[in-house]
Amino acid sequence: MSLWEHLEELRGRLLRGLMALGLTTAASFAFGERLIDLLARPIGGVDKLVSIEVTENIGVFMRVSLLAGFILALPYLLYQVVAFVLPGLTPRERRGLFIAIPAASTLFIAGVLFAYLVMLPAALPFLISFIGIRTTPRLANYYAFVTNLLFWIGVAFETPLVVFVLAKLRLVTPGLLARHWRIAVIVIAVLAAVITPTPDPVNMTLLMLPLLALYGLSVLLAFAAVR
Repeated sequence: MSLWEHLEELRGRLLRGLMALGLTTAASFAFGERLIDLLARPIGGVDKLVSIEVTENIGVFMRVSLLAGFILALPYLLYQVVAFVLPGLTPRERRGLFIAIPAASTLFIAGVLFAYLVMLPAALPFLISFIGIRTTPRLANYYAFVTNLLFWIGVAFETPLVVFVLAKLRLVTPGLLARHWRIAVIVIAVLAAVITPTPDPVNMTLLMLPLLALYGLSVLLAFAAVR
């Protein structure tokens, strides 16, 4: 294929991905209110929040529906990425990438559940009662905070799969990953500090521990990919 044909195919796949995201987001409207109630549970329910702008409620509804739509559309979005690079791969590499689609979806959902079940219950009491001043969170700020945390921790949980694919393509080696574990710890600490919603070391450690475990799993998967 020529460069123009590659660009045309890329445009088509991006368009199909956006259409799928639009459809799943629209489908999420049916249970958007229930998701809003569910995400408010770590803070004690929607009654603990306050809305001060006319468009704030609908903005939150759209944000939560978009996150739900992204999770629903994730397998199809990954398939579009795989289908774009598929012609340049060997049959064995193709099988590996198709296996990676459900694995990537599972890891992302695991990250979202970890953020919801572990990070939020640990972080919110610290945030809303810091220095003894009780806080009544604003609706838009709370859901922006929650959805960003769920999304980025979900992305961070993709690390083992990304490393496995890179090792499969011979872009990294397990020996390289094992030798530079100290650098990995520093990078994970910085990443945890950026993602963690609180400045205290407890919540940062809560995120660092699974990320370090995921890095160890990444090294093992890199060995498996090379073998």
